Amino acid sequence: MDQNIKQAIVKGETSLGIEFGSTRIKAVLIEYNFEIIGSSSYEWENQLIDGYWTYQLNEIIKGLQETYHQLKQEVEKNYGVTLQKIGSIGCSAMMQGYIALDQAGELLVPFPTWRHATTGTAASELTEKFQFKIPERWSIAHLYQAILNDEEHVANIDYMTTLSGYIHCLLTGSRALGMGDASGMFPIDGSAQQYNENMIKQFDG
Repeated sequence: MDQNIKQAIVKGETSLGIEFGSTRIKAVLIEYNFEIIGSSSYEWENQLIDGYWTYQLNEIIKGLQETYHQLKQEVEKNYGVTLQKIGSIGCSAMMQGYIALDQAGELLVPFPTWRHATTGTAASELTEKFQFKIPERWSIAHLYQAILNDEEHVANIDYMTTLSGYIHCLLTGSRALGMGDASGMFPIDGSAQQYNENMIKQFDG
């Protein structure tokens, strides 16, 4: 079995899953039969900065790099081969949150984590408007609360995403979210597999 796993590692017949949890960043590498090849983790903690419970961007990048570095070391130690090619990579994170970036890709405000709940008014108004429950921690609630508060940064937003969307963009240059993470931003139309178009129109209005 070890020889088969070695071949899978060398050929890149593997999948890497990375999760940014609230207290740990975790990575698991599997082969095509879903056998676990290696795993690693990095502990972190959100901090209260300028009134926001947040993670600093340099800590996000450092945590990702350290998690992957540990995984690579484990693979090399256990199988005697260097991890150089991966068949596919998936990234997930806390669905809630609000990462607002300007045209240069710079963060406009510290992004609030699951502990930062100050969007009660926005969530309530959106829930009534959409006739659909909008939790306080969803990205759209954060955006609408910033609009209600007349926050200066809103006018400079070029791209809004979640933590997993931010990581995906860093790694690939593509602005995309998996369906699970996207459902923490805005209501999803299950049949269309996209954001609910009618609610988008309501919000724009």
